[in-house]
Amino acid sequence: MKQKLKRRAVLAGAGAALATPALLSRVNAAEVTLRLHSMLPAPAPMNSQFFVPWADEIREASNGAIDVQLFPSMQLGGKPPQLPDQVRQGICDISWTLPVYTPDRFPIAETLALPFMVTNAEKTSVVMHTLMEEFGQDDYAGIKTLAFHTHDGGKLHTRNGLIHTADDLRGLKLRAPNQATGKMLELLGAETVFFPVTEMVVGLSSGVIDGCCLPYEIVPAFKLQELTGFTSAPAPASRGLYANTFAMLMNQAAYEGMSDDLRGVIDAHSGAGLSQRIGRQFDEFETRGKAAVEAQGNTIGEIASEEIAAWREIAEPVHAEWVEKLNGFGHDGAAVLARANELLDAG
Repeated sequence: MKQKLKRRAVLAGAGAALATPALLSRVNAAEVTLRLHSMLPAPAPMNSQFFVPWADEIREASNGAIDVQLFPSMQLGGKPPQLPDQVRQGICDISWTLPVYTPDRFPIAETLALPFMVTNAEKTSVVMHTLMEEFGQDDYAGIKTLAFHTHDGGKLHTRNGLIHTADDLRGLKLRAPNQATGKMLELLGAETVFFPVTEMVVGLSSGVIDGCCLPYEIVPAFKLQELTGFTSAPAPASRGLYANTFAMLMNQAAYEGMSDDLRGVIDAHSGAGLSQRIGRQFDEFETRGKAAVEAQGNTIGEIASEEIAAWREIAEPVHAEWVEKLNGFGHDGAAVLARANELLDAG
């Protein structure tokens, strides 16, 4: 009886070995190390709550064969606008970038960074991924794209009072999140400057700017709730003021140099599903960021839907200018913008 049981156990073990994917037969030692370069500090939600778990999932799915190492705060050198070139050149293997930091270089990827082109982060991220598949294949030629996404709609965080109407913006010096939103804010009467979010603390603490336009999610990472006392957000039924767009990129040679099964792991952890997942997480980050602003005791106000509708009309020249710019890049600008709005309004 014992011999029969032993024989069955051996056969069962052999069958399990035959059924186990090749990845599971690997020794738990990294065959590939991928350097992921991030502009944000380590505690930022994108690093601590997305990149770290994502790297763990890649490691587990590859049975330890792929080790993704995170380098926050631009530890590999350079400045945030250089990240697309760093990943292309192999200075890093994966990067997370903002197309607006290199204006006009990735035009389709920038389109959803226009004013009032955001609902929430999850839906808008799905829209962006679809738009890139339909129109933006040439934006990142020669680079392996892993995901595209946006954050939730931006809010106005100011030092000295709430914003209810365009009159409240007149004369204020605001850090604009991108060129298109900066033009819109200028049409509304504000004076704008543009610099990466990593320089925000200096701008606010030195008094160079009176406020900024950002989503809640980034506020705690830079303790901006301590530097601003007021937040003004569009009414819930309105589109957000803006959303910056993001691209998660991988060095093409690093991807192609991996074995078929390891490329399969990367493929299974990227694409449309990952874009939606990041967007969903940014909606969660937004809730937590707002909680930090409330805990600070800051005043939060609402910009009425009627006022936002008036702002959207004022911003129409910004959209018209973008259509012409897309036309100049060989796209049908009106078709791209119409498709983006169709996707945003669907459902």
